[in-house]
Amino acid sequence: MGWSDPNVISAIVMFLATCLVMIMSVLFFPKIRLGKYKIDSYWVVTLVGAVIVLVAGFVGQPNARELFESVGKGLVDNESAINPLKILVLFISMTVLSIFLDELQFFRYLASVTLKRAKTGQVKLFLYLYIIVSVLTVFTSNDIIILSFTPFICYFAKNAKINPTPYLAAEFVAANTWSLALIIGNPTNIFLASASGIGFLEYVKFSFIPTILAGMVAFGVMFLMYRKQLSVPMEGEAEIVEIKDKFLLWVGIAHLAVCTILLAISSYVPGMEMWYIALGSVVSLFIFVGVTALVRKKVPRELLQCLKRAPFQLIPFVLSMFVMILVLNTLGITSEMGKALSSLGDGATVWTYGFTSFLSANIINNIPMSVLFSSIIEGASLTGVAANSAIFATIIGSNIGAFLTPIGALAGIMWSSILNDHGLKFGYKDFLKIGVTVALPTMVAALGGLCLAQLIFL
Repeated sequence: MGWSDPNVISAIVMFLATCLVMIMSVLFFPKIRLGKYKIDSYWVVTLVGAVIVLVAGFVGQPNARELFESVGKGLVDNESAINPLKILVLFISMTVLSIFLDELQFFRYLASVTLKRAKTGQVKLFLYLYIIVSVLTVFTSNDIIILSFTPFICYFAKNAKINPTPYLAAEFVAANTWSLALIIGNPTNIFLASASGIGFLEYVKFSFIPTILAGMVAFGVMFLMYRKQLSVPMEGEAEIVEIKDKFLLWVGIAHLAVCTILLAISSYVPGMEMWYIALGSVVSLFIFVGVTALVRKKVPRELLQCLKRAPFQLIPFVLSMFVMILVLNTLGITSEMGKALSSLGDGATVWTYGFTSFLSANIINNIPMSVLFSSIIEGASLTGVAANSAIFATIIGSNIGAFLTPIGALAGIMWSSILNDHGLKFGYKDFLKIGVTVALPTMVAALGGLCLAQLIFL
């Protein structure tokens, strides 16, 4: 099939239209009311779009049945490195482990301790906050850290009578920069690394240097931006946060620690897949906490909240995106896109894939972008250094691109919504001002770090 084929044109148009409507829905009508319930609109849009793309791509095709079977196989193929069901289980499981710690106020406790150490110095507070958000993001999830810390920063800034913008920017930038460090830090990392069969430690080998350089540049640029505001002394004090159930807290920390260690060695143990480890850790946590609740004769509130807050809406969203990408792939579209992109970036694959993914994330959101680019990279038939360059540059683009505009990632949309709830006006232009100033030099540093890592390890 060629680019002039009506089915190809229809599938491309409907895919782009679905992405556009999905973004518009998040910005202008994020919730759909069904009786007493409200549901997120973005996954409904993508679900409808997936059905339409299927119809648009296959109607009139003489081998439509084979094409449908190919798409279906792509969703459930157990041998596939990018099996969406496995990836979803891994991401949701890791998120649940983080939510459990958040329910026990672990993150707020660490934040309160950090703020107390800063006393009345805003520069110290800025530095401490950036460090703690960065460290926690590496081992948990950027989305959970953003959702946990944003309300805390809003309350603290109000009590201390200081401008919250430097701290909100530091939190958001740190969470979306240091999420690059480990494969579990962002669902986009999982998608793209899994698509190329990259293991936990292999991932760290090429992400460590880019993350360090990107993190340092991001902090330096933000400090220069806000140095005058940070020179004003604080008047308030940090809130007092106490851990009420230290036993369960240590149970949660132990499960997350053991899970992370097992993920690190999984690539060296045959049959030890990462999604098995993550799911097993959550099951173990639920059994342990459930038994504890029975012994105490209490309702396991933390477990109920984990189930309530877990991002299950990502299941229809991600599966729908996979269906659309599989349709494009089956029609040969992604293969042609991969060849075109590779020809443009001959000899500069890192920079070509890095900046195209960075910009694409802010057109169609970073999760759909990652699904699309994983298929494009596969279609480009890259090998060796070129393949490594394409996959890691795209991973970098999916993380750093999250703080260029509010639509770069779902975390940005949720972040903006929280700020609105707290009466803080932070529009598209305000976000873009920070994004352009910080994201572009950070992106250059990260891609430069990738080039350095390749010189060392390849």
